[in-house]
Amino acid sequence: VQLQASGGGLVQVGETMRLSCAASTPTVSMNRMGWFRQAPGKEREFVAAITWNGGHTYYAEAVKGRFSISRDRAKNTAYLQMNNLKPEDTAVYYCARHRGPLSTVRNRTWYDYWGQGTQVTVSS
Repeated sequence: VQLQASGGGLVQVGETMRLSCAASTPTVSMNRMGWFRQAPGKEREFVAAITWNGGHTYYAEAVKGRFSISRDRAKNTAYLQMNNLKPEDTAVYYCARHRGPLSTVRNRTWYDYWGQGTQVTVSS
């Protein structure tokens, strides 16, 4: 399984950005998928996750109401729509496949395949 994250770049405060995570297999359609981020000097943290059928989504408190995770099963692609971006959202963003109980969806140790990461920089 290969996951390819894309869509990062440099934006201004308050702007929007959409990240994509394309999978080499139908794994996006068959598993929960998640987005994490890692800022310089900090640990990788949970951002959002979505169930295999898209019926349930989960968000970190810091992004709730601003970010939205979705998936297109036909394209084997997951997305992270980011609105009203803030400087503290600056980080490398990673997509990953979740392989554990639902209760562990926010825990990065339960994700087995990871994309290479895409840099998001929010300038003030």
